[in-house]
Formats: sequence, structure tokens, C-alpha cells
Amino acid sequence: MSEQLPGGGIELSPAEIEALGARWSSCWTPGEVARHLDGIAAPWCVAAGWALDLFLGRQTREHGDIEIAIPAASFPEVRDRFPCYVFDGAGSGRIWADATPDVLAAVHQTWLRDPATGNYLVDVFREPHDGDTWICRRDETIRLPYRDTIHRTGDGIPYLAPELVLLFKAKHARQKDQADFGATVPRMTAAQRETLAGLLARVHPGHPWLADL
Repeated sequence: MSEQLPGGGIELSPAEIEALGARWSSCWTPGEVARHLDGIAAPWCVAAGWALDLFLGRQTREHGDIEIAIPAASFPEVRDRFPCYVFDGAGSGRIWADATPDVLAAVHQTWLRDPATGNYLVDVFREPHDGDTWICRRDETIRLPYRDTIHRTGDGIPYLAPELVLLFKAKHARQKDQADFGATVPRMTAAQRETLAGLLARVHPGHPWLADL
């Protein structure tokens, strides 16, 4: 993604940001997303808070939206699954309706919108990669084969490895992120905790979570 935001778009006011919760209230579940993407070749996965609940095997809290991650180059394959919907670009408090290529190059979040209602259904993260290798957008020296980043539930829903989800959550460590960390770490293997500790020390040296790993 480029570092400079494109022109246009709408800068959201505080009231409009607050109102986004209502626009996400009818977002899909992981199972619904999986049904829509069944059979695509791209190595996609559920990300963020829902990914941790899939790892835990139960829903631990309410989720205001749902995010999935895909290789950036695979976005056309995903977009073609939704000919009756619109993808808006989102980032830095702005929304670009029906995102153009210059917007897609500048932001990594793409919100699928139902044009009939204006509601959002799924947030698609278009992630950096090198072929079949996942690249961490927080530190591009962290690279892993997709087979090591994506796990699956018993019924086949792909989700991002919990140690990678928590790495992304560590940047802000909001109340919900703290709750996710507390619920997830006890269920992680020793190897997963060791991996998370190494990644945190690399990306966020001195992070408070390191003391609990």
C-alpha cells in the first residue's frame, strides 16, 4: 500500500463514525462469509476478533463487524463473487465509495456494502504477499508461507493463526484486545506463545503482554 492517501472520499465526522455501528449491525457471520467464498482459489481467512473465537471454538464477546484477510493480488477473485454489491475503501477516518484502483493502492481495508441498504457486510483486508508467502504489514521482514498462517475449524472455516491476530491487536491494546488476549493465551500451545513473544519483542519491544507470555 502507498503511504499517501488519494484525493476525494468522505472524511467522517465523530457522529458519522459513531453511526457506523448501526451500518455494521447486519454484517455476516464467519459461516456466511465462508459460504459466499466457497471454492475460491485465494488463501483467505477470517481475521481479528472473530478469528480468535473460531480458534477458541465459541463466541466470547459481541463483534461489531467481521474482517477477512486475502492476498492483495487475489482481490479481483473475491470482488467477482459480489456483483450486486459495492466495495468501499476505508482508512484514516475516510471512506471512498466504490473504490478505484488508486484508492485500493493506498488503503488495505475494503468494506463490502449492500447498495440497497447502505449497510456493510464484511471488511476485506488486502494484505501484502509474495506469491504464496504472507507478509506482515506491520513489519515486512516477517514472512510466512500461507500454510503456516491459516488454521481451520472443524467445519472448514479458515482463520488467521491466533499468535498473528494478537500481534496485530497489540498495537492499540484496547479493552476488547486485552479481553481477547486474556481469553486466548491460556488456550495457545507453548510454541504459539513463544512465537507471539518473539513477534511482540520484534514489532513492539517492551510490550506489557510480554510479561504474561
